[in-house]
Amino acid sequence: MRRFVAVVAAVCMLAPLLAGADAWAQTPKPRPAAPAAGQPDPGTGQGGLRLSASLGADAKPIDSGLVWRVFQERAEPDGTHTLVAQSNEAAPTLALPDGDYVVHVAFGLASTMKRVSVRGQTLDQRLTLNAGALRVSGLLGDAPIPPNRLRIEIYVPERPGSEARIVVPDAKAETSIRLPEGVYRIVSTYLDRDNSGSTPAPGARPNDTNSVVNAEVRVVAGKLTDVTLRHRAATLTLKLVNAAGGEALANTSFSVLTPGGDVIREMIGAFPQLLLAEGEYVVIARRDGKTYQGTFNVQSTLDRDIEVLAK
Repeated sequence: MRRFVAVVAAVCMLAPLLAGADAWAQTPKPRPAAPAAGQPDPGTGQGGLRLSASLGADAKPIDSGLVWRVFQERAEPDGTHTLVAQSNEAAPTLALPDGDYVVHVAFGLASTMKRVSVRGQTLDQRLTLNAGALRVSGLLGDAPIPPNRLRIEIYVPERPGSEARIVVPDAKAETSIRLPEGVYRIVSTYLDRDNSGSTPAPGARPNDTNSVVNAEVRVVAGKLTDVTLRHRAATLTLKLVNAAGGEALANTSFSVLTPGGDVIREMIGAFPQLLLAEGEYVVIARRDGKTYQGTFNVQSTLDRDIEVLAK
């Protein structure tokens, strides 16, 4: 029961970015401190890099969350590039022998690289990341959904007819996720509090419900994009009773299905609870070798009991 939902997208200023560089090389060798900016080293053949990064040519430098790697530009016989320096500082200064290098910086899932040449001086290098950030939250009716009740998956849409590629399989709701600029598909799944005694539908995870909403959004470089996804669902309590309003009968097995016969969940107990997306359902109750059936409708935010008469 997936459905597209209206997206409340508010964009405000921020700083985020890409990832990569695994295909290059190994542990860097320690280097001495670099000389002052623009000054040659007292010895010969020694210079360095003073590095910083931003989310746009006119943006302020990023002050945390960066991973810098410097590789030799010349490839080894096996095709790799030797890693000569690495830093997690926002603005490191790295001493390097004269030579040609590739500087790579990563910030979340965003990254960029630049080729530089060191010739006896310390060069100032500012790298610009074409990236922004995404923050997703959820609503049930007008009430916020707690972040731990949502699982957020982020995909890159592929060409028509092909499957989208997942880039963040388990993002945390209400947390800024750094991404390269572009269009993304968000899938938000509302999670059950407790599935004790229940069996999810084939292919679903233990806490999954069928309340799933999708949206496509654009992440803009240098901006934080806020997206709110509205779920339409309710919590139902299942009961097998001898008469309307009667006491729930213990040791009952329940199956909840779509009108087309697809199993949503199977549960055991006197009055198990489950969260369901808005819509129409069939419930089958089994007890003492007998089977009973009923139908019911779910209205968003209307939590209630669903009784199956043992007749």
